[in-house]
Amino acid sequence: MSDPKNPSSASSAPESGSSKDEPEIPHSLARELDELQSNTVEELEAVASTASALIADAVAQAHAERLANPGSAVPQPIAVPFIEFKEVSIAFGDRKILDEISFHIGRGQTLCILGRSGVGKSVSLRILLGFLKPDAGKVLVDGEEILDLDERGLQEIRKKVTMVFQNGALFDSLTVGENIAFPLREKGGLEEDQIQQLVSRMLNLVDQSDTVDRLPSSLSMGQKRCIAIARALAAQPEAILYDEPTTMVDPIMGRNIGDLIQRLKLQLGITSIVVTHDMRFAERLADLVLFLESGKARFFGTIQEFMACPDEHVQQFLTLDAYQLPSRPPSPIPSTLG
Repeated sequence: MSDPKNPSSASSAPESGSSKDEPEIPHSLARELDELQSNTVEELEAVASTASALIADAVAQAHAERLANPGSAVPQPIAVPFIEFKEVSIAFGDRKILDEISFHIGRGQTLCILGRSGVGKSVSLRILLGFLKPDAGKVLVDGEEILDLDERGLQEIRKKVTMVFQNGALFDSLTVGENIAFPLREKGGLEEDQIQQLVSRMLNLVDQSDTVDRLPSSLSMGQKRCIAIARALAAQPEAILYDEPTTMVDPIMGRNIGDLIQRLKLQLGITSIVVTHDMRFAERLADLVLFLESGKARFFGTIQEFMACPDEHVQQFLTLDAYQLPSRPPSPIPSTLG
């Protein structure tokens, strides 16, 4: 349905380049969307792999030179983490949900938070956005402590860090196009035709262009997640949080969502935190893994280190995740004749 305050709705979105008088988008997002659609995930991963190898060679060479020349200049310290938890604890009543949890993530990295249901994975995201306040600890975003910020300060943080909720959290009374246009209108500075061009491009990016006029109630859960990602991207955040993005979606949609998260990381440098219990999804996306169990961080490190971690809780999680039903049914139990 159309927004009465904005008579030009997403349903009338013009195609890019359809008119000489149509205003061009004075927006870096337009160029980024074009680039995202021009490369496959495999191509982007190949480029990233090559870059990582070159960086590793350069680091090794610099290290060798420092050993050969002990008096040479000391290298600069690494950049401040973009997101950091320092000994964060929170309890609901007598139940300790998070107990002195610490982790950090750099710009452009993907952190997957793993663990069984009810261990506080989603609580971590809500603390990061200021929806919950921990009992102890520090939370920093881009070097800024956020726990003592007022609502106005938290709104500024949420411009940098946004979230894709499990249910999509779309506005039920707005069409898909109007949902995506909402943060663009809130930000201001764009004409309506420019907004509609961006809406169209973002829907193409998530392969949902045919849903522009539909209401959220008519969409599948996977479609809602894709639209929620498009709306989050419209706000041009520096980091996106995903709460169980593959829960209740089919395998094809789950892979498409994973492809999109990976493209946003490789092409735009978007920082991502993904709460999931899907180990295969995490293996594909994660640079870093935080594993929670009984309120504690049982592991924090790279995905490769996680797979080799000897901690009994980690190994139990990996073993149960790899469990498969027998390929053939057991032999029937003979009936007992009375």
